[in-house]
Amino acid sequence: MSGALSGVLIADFSRVLAGPYATMLLADMGAEVVKVERPGTGDDTREWGPPYGPEGQATYFLGVNRNKRSIALDLRADTEVATALAARADVLVENFKPGTMDRLGLGYERLRELNPGLVYCSITGFGTGEGAGLPGYDLIAQAVGGLMSVTGEPEGPGTKAGVALVDVITGLHASLGILAALRHRDESGAGQRVEVSLLSSLLSALTNHASAYAAAGVVPRAMGNRHPSIVPYEVFGAADRPIVIAAGNDRQFRSLCAALERPDLAGDARYATNAARVAARDTLVVELNKALSARTADEWFERLSEAGVPCGPINDLAAAFSLAEDLGLAPAVDVDGVGQVANPVRLSATPPSYRRPPPTLGQDEAWVREILGR
Repeated sequence: MSGALSGVLIADFSRVLAGPYATMLLADMGAEVVKVERPGTGDDTREWGPPYGPEGQATYFLGVNRNKRSIALDLRADTEVATALAARADVLVENFKPGTMDRLGLGYERLRELNPGLVYCSITGFGTGEGAGLPGYDLIAQAVGGLMSVTGEPEGPGTKAGVALVDVITGLHASLGILAALRHRDESGAGQRVEVSLLSSLLSALTNHASAYAAAGVVPRAMGNRHPSIVPYEVFGAADRPIVIAAGNDRQFRSLCAALERPDLAGDARYATNAARVAARDTLVVELNKALSARTADEWFERLSEAGVPCGPINDLAAAFSLAEDLGLAPAVDVDGVGQVANPVRLSATPPSYRRPPPTLGQDEAWVREILGR
């Protein structure tokens, strides 16, 4: 079965996370991705371990590089091969510091002359203007982009997300931009430049927080596990471990109170509406914690779920994968002996495929040179 992007050739000059994540998602959809790496060491994440996979490769690298081919090129010396690959490609993805690709003779303006249909995606930390010289690291973006200011406890110094979330979000935006540009090229025959940055992607992903500032001038602050606009929507204490409850409307709140055998809370005027509950958050949370202490988190998960109340225990990754498996979501796949997280997108006619495990450094040089006639 052909993938949705079968026949699309992607020259992937990116490394670490945002770019490789984007190109892996596109590769899962059938695109042929050639990962261009520096000789000797390759992508930085090849060395980012432990942990390591069965063949000694860092699991960080394994997580974002399946379905790709690898060629090792010194871009200062092997410009002929790199240029030929770009001239042949449908898409080029790069996340060097702005100006680097131009100095290597692989900038957009030069390559569009050689390949007018090329979709050229540049991923930066802070754009190509005044922020061009700033280092594009996820942690820096989380700090200066406001994410850490709304994460963690109210009196804390700010906390980063537990994963390089900004890189992942930026990779998703990059893949979306690439697909839109390919659609335009299919209609017009013309490629274009796609630009995404960590900072812009983060500000977009901050959604309600960013909207609070843009539309109302409100600067949100960290609230721990609480929600600024919804109550109850936070972590509570069951008899054995924490459980999250997210009652997003009045009907769900009434269902929660019934399941907790506390109908008096639903009938209390202080808690009758979400706005009222936000104002009376502290007293309501005390009452809910008292009721929840009577049963275990798993018991409440079953009982509240049956009542239509959104909730769930705080799982570790092992429990999270087990839950997804139990729900029939098939969260993991085996690709030639390498465990992989499944692509989350389901397509009925052209589903994602898992054709090759993450490549060893330079393993496909002969194949690349053959398709380029070199």
